[in-house]
Amino acid sequence: MSKFDEIMKRSGYSKATVSRVINHSPHVSDEARQIITDIMKQLNYIPNRNAVSLSTGQTKQIGIVTSTTGEIILTFMNQFIDTAMDFGFQTIIYTSRGDPEIELQAFEDLRSKRVDGLVIIACVNDPRKLKAYMEYGPIVSWQRMGNDEIPSVAMDQAEGYKLALEHLVSRGYTRIANAFGRAESLNTQSRREAYESFMKSRGLHVWTEAYQYSVFSSSDGEEAMRRMAEGPELPQAVLCSNDYAAIGILSEARRRNIQVPEQLAIVGFDDIELSRVLGITTIHNPIAEQATQAFHQLWAVLGKMELQTEQLTYQLIERETTGIHKT
Repeated sequence: MSKFDEIMKRSGYSKATVSRVINHSPHVSDEARQIITDIMKQLNYIPNRNAVSLSTGQTKQIGIVTSTTGEIILTFMNQFIDTAMDFGFQTIIYTSRGDPEIELQAFEDLRSKRVDGLVIIACVNDPRKLKAYMEYGPIVSWQRMGNDEIPSVAMDQAEGYKLALEHLVSRGYTRIANAFGRAESLNTQSRREAYESFMKSRGLHVWTEAYQYSVFSSSDGEEAMRRMAEGPELPQAVLCSNDYAAIGILSEARRRNIQVPEQLAIVGFDDIELSRVLGITTIHNPIAEQATQAFHQLWAVLGKMELQTEQLTYQLIERETTGIHKT
């Protein structure tokens, strides 16, 4: 008698139920899972993964595609990996370092069935080119892709930007700088449109040149602060593309003895741990929740089961870098 048959005999469960436990399917009761798992341990049963792949048509592996890593990306990645493990999937991380050819290896692995699906965190290839690989397996993106080329769980950052603008204007700030990210990014375009629309709706001047800076990292933030300080007029407040940019601006402002928030208010974006430590007002971005939703979208195809998802929203986190502005 094979060990698999022995597990069925001792547990009293069917072949289908035992297979679900071996394949980490969620469609098993906790009691059945515990009984079958205990028997597997007693028998020292180790599933043959090649056989499992042949029987299920799945490798139980998902690829994660990113061009780089960092705290924000790692937050998404770690949550996605944990969620995938809960459903019995392992992950392979493909880091391209911005090379389109290296990046395509992940998509070729999807075509050759080395992975069952892909989640894109950040890619450099044209989405229209990548969409062609969806016939080989599900693909979902955290990066905004545009034109619905590939399904995305990305939130419209314009909504978070509006929260920040409303907060600053409510504090009396009217001369507001826009420290945006990469100019070609869909998020940057959305932020700039939100900024201009909001300022016009409040009858405030839109600073299209003097108070817009391409800022992505803390060093970029320092350089933007130097240009602001040496310009003809210091803005009253600055919105940042992420918390790293806000950290750089805050650091350089302190070096120049510019009082925050009395002379310059600062608002970041994402709500990383360091923004809390430094007291930076920011917009909380539910990154982990978006990672969970990304896996759920893949599971809708791989597990043939739709999972309920909640509506995610941005949240203003008010800290020391904004306050009541005194005119």
